[in-house]
Amino acid sequence: MIVFDLQCGPQGHRFEGWFGSSADYEDQRARGLVACPSCGSPDVNKAVMAPNVGRKGNQLPAPSPSRQPDPAPQAMANAPLPPEAVAMLKAVAAMQAEALKSSTWVGRKFADDVRAMHYGEKDPAAIHGQATIEEARDLIEEGIPVAPLLVPFVPPEEAN
Repeated sequence: MIVFDLQCGPQGHRFEGWFGSSADYEDQRARGLVACPSCGSPDVNKAVMAPNVGRKGNQLPAPSPSRQPDPAPQAMANAPLPPEAVAMLKAVAAMQAEALKSSTWVGRKFADDVRAMHYGEKDPAAIHGQATIEEARDLIEEGIPVAPLLVPFVPPEEAN
């Protein structure tokens, strides 16, 4: 994913946009899918922004003795989740596991199988499998509803 600072032409509102790539941004903008969330204007362009390039962990500068180091982002990432969040994630994982019990794993044939079902070439069935981002985009553009699994999933052939 790539994050762009965007700005609308008429009012100068600044906002963030997340895209799969620069080409995705250009494609969505050309199709009128990018609009200012404040005023709704489709006249949106990239704003000047400072790049955010992280360093490798072994290349972090030593903290200056003259000032206190900023709290490391990793410390926040490793902080324990609130109990409510843990319970919610467990519930989502359990619901997904239960739903997958009544669905058939089709692996890499997912895009072909779901397309065949959509066009009536194959009987409808509950399936799950793997698709590339491009395959998923193509399916959505064809009007075929697909969604990613919310919780990471190990394909049956890779499970212990």
